[in-house]
Amino acid sequence: MAEQVALSRTQVCGILREELFQGDAFHQSDTHIFIIMGASGDLAKKKIYPTIWWLFRDGLLPENTFIVGYARSRLTVADIRKQSEPFFKATPEEKLKLEDFFARNSYVAGQYDDAASYQRLNSHMNALHLGSQANRLFYLALPPTVYEAVTKNIHESCMSQIGWNRIIVEKPFGRDLQSSDRLSNHISSLFREDQIYRIDHYLGKEMVQNLMVLRFANRIFGPIWNRDNIACVILTFKEPFGTEGRGGYFDEFGIIRDVMQNHLLQMLCLVAMEKPASTNSDDVRDEKVGGQGVEMHLRGAGQQCGPGPVRGEPRWRGRGHQRVPGRPHGAPRVHHRHFCSRRPLCGE
Repeated sequence: MAEQVALSRTQVCGILREELFQGDAFHQSDTHIFIIMGASGDLAKKKIYPTIWWLFRDGLLPENTFIVGYARSRLTVADIRKQSEPFFKATPEEKLKLEDFFARNSYVAGQYDDAASYQRLNSHMNALHLGSQANRLFYLALPPTVYEAVTKNIHESCMSQIGWNRIIVEKPFGRDLQSSDRLSNHISSLFREDQIYRIDHYLGKEMVQNLMVLRFANRIFGPIWNRDNIACVILTFKEPFGTEGRGGYFDEFGIIRDVMQNHLLQMLCLVAMEKPASTNSDDVRDEKVGGQGVEMHLRGAGQQCGPGPVRGEPRWRGRGHQRVPGRPHGAPRVHHRHFCSRRPLCGE
């Protein structure tokens, strides 16, 4: 029996690179522009920019790839670098590679509902190397309240006329069923379905991706993963920081819409669903939504704010009557929950 040799990261990336560049719509020589809508936000600095850096570092991006940030804040690439680089986990040996990465970055400031701002963005992209012919991928790291205006302006002003166009839509996808349906119909009227990518970035986490393998390819857990052997499953989401600049977002959406109905519900489906017919995305999706019959019991608590006993002074509520972590003194009162627990009952 031949001895198995562990592959290095470079070798693994080489295999991935060969697979990535086999498709007709993706060539190493093509120019690609990755546009981050909401580049000044928390998601961009902590997740999107670091991920693009890791892809660039490992040679998994086409040679002519440019990253364009867009947001309302008046920033520079140096500002973007300062706020995102701490999350890159770059080593001293990667310093030159890091400089090359940020040399491919640029930033455009503009409003989300202003057509002239998008025309400026389009002119900026056209000025890049083969920019008018480039494939363009728009990542909407934005609250859903601006999705309609942003997608409309992208469609009218920023589409590539020669290369392909893609749009990635982050959660939460609307704030309720009605707004979700309205948003879905709006985006579908502007883009083909194969151009739209609705993303829950939690599904990209290694542990979440390994849940199906842990359940269905494990001879120990597979036979006993059922109600006869498991008393309960507890999914806990904790963060070691407060709202930190996201207070306005949480005031509008709250913790339930932010993580429970997407991240945690996806994990619940992976934990509770039956074995799919295959690992094909359609089969996995069908098993997630079919035959589960989940009944939710909701218990909300945590940091909220209402009128205080003294005129003009808010009354802070929460565990130990603490302030919402990360919210500055004098901030407007909180309207939505920052802490919540649910007890789902899964049907047979």
